[in-house]
Amino acid sequence: MKQTITVGLLGLGTVGSGVVEILHDHKERIQHKTGCDVTIKAALVNDPSKKRELPTSSTLLTDRHEDITNDPDIDVIVEVMGGIDHTFTILMEAIKNGKHIVTANKDLIAKHGAELFEACQENKCDLFYEASVAGGIPVIRSIMDGLSSDRITKMMGIVNGTTNYIMTKMAQEGVDFDSVLKEAQDLGFAEADPTADVDGLDAARKMTILSILGFSMPYQLEDVDVKGIRGISLEDIKYAEELGYRIKLIGIAENDESGVSVSVEPTLLPIHHPLSSVNDEYNAVYVYGDAIGETMFYGPGAGKLPTATAVVSDLIAVLKNIRLGTTGTAYVQPQFPTQVKAKQQQWTKKYLRLQVQDQPGTLNEMTHIFAEYGISFDQIIQRSSEKEDQREIMMVTHQVSEEDFEKARQDLEGLASVKSIDSIFRVEGGN
Repeated sequence: MKQTITVGLLGLGTVGSGVVEILHDHKERIQHKTGCDVTIKAALVNDPSKKRELPTSSTLLTDRHEDITNDPDIDVIVEVMGGIDHTFTILMEAIKNGKHIVTANKDLIAKHGAELFEACQENKCDLFYEASVAGGIPVIRSIMDGLSSDRITKMMGIVNGTTNYIMTKMAQEGVDFDSVLKEAQDLGFAEADPTADVDGLDAARKMTILSILGFSMPYQLEDVDVKGIRGISLEDIKYAEELGYRIKLIGIAENDESGVSVSVEPTLLPIHHPLSSVNDEYNAVYVYGDAIGETMFYGPGAGKLPTATAVVSDLIAVLKNIRLGTTGTAYVQPQFPTQVKAKQQQWTKKYLRLQVQDQPGTLNEMTHIFAEYGISFDQIIQRSSEKEDQREIMMVTHQVSEEDFEKARQDLEGLASVKSIDSIFRVEGGN
């Protein structure tokens, strides 16, 4: 039985240095929990000559991944460097060499997770990825273990800290999107290229992972409906508050007898909803189960030490499995085939804001279209527009199918009296 486990680190940036820090500062605690010592033998970096403050000088810094993947003394590889296809090739090589994998890479898991798990099973290796969703919040382990006896019917949450930071600043300080985005970039909350965050792709990848686990179904990223936050205006935030809502970028995954639907989109939540109070870079995930009812996981969704904590927790799980001789057995194949819910079966409430001609008969024309598709309304507000001959109308519908609402939207755009449809967002909860 091994007394020392040797680790190879792929990446020594923010999260990687956090992993090194935790392994050093919590060395005795980890040894007590696992019964073995942990040593970082090598770390993959871009520039090995760059000076770095490491707890031990014995760690090899290399720019050749083969020094880690082919080293017979290395038991576990911790991947925190990011990337997809090239990283996938590296990890497949490592798995074939019998290395266990811990990763924080949600892009990789969302795209290549099934292939990696299959390779791990063949080679009796572990693969853990808690840090890939919601940073330091143990939501993956909770779904896999804590809620494994329940049937999960819905998951919804804020799973991207960058967009939540932007939405919080817009709502609380009345600053427009472009200004807050620049501030977030200056503070390091947003990347120089923020596309994956603000366009919803990062959150979509995380919701794909949660859907696969929660519904035991090989759901695909391509089947997620994604809409980012670029189109949200201060006017929408103000009107949402007036209607009793706050706007957040929400990932929603639902599962019932008609199939599974997964979306990421700006969503109006009742002000009293717990997710409405999740601000700044924090994340939160709501899980609905037949037996447990509702439960929420809340905490820092990113950051050096929160994310590194999740990585090291996975590493501890691998260490325990190595000691018990149970590696390669954690993964369970999805139980059900993929069943994507048809648009006609996806029912939601909608918020829409339009500019219409201020003339008799305009509302009658619109009402006729809505009635044709069985759409009724929970709230309607009219306001004067910047243009004297126009009115601004905000509406919150009752439940309507996505298919019927899309048809109604297209018909509205065909009306001469409808000058523009400025916003359409999902609505959760409310009256």
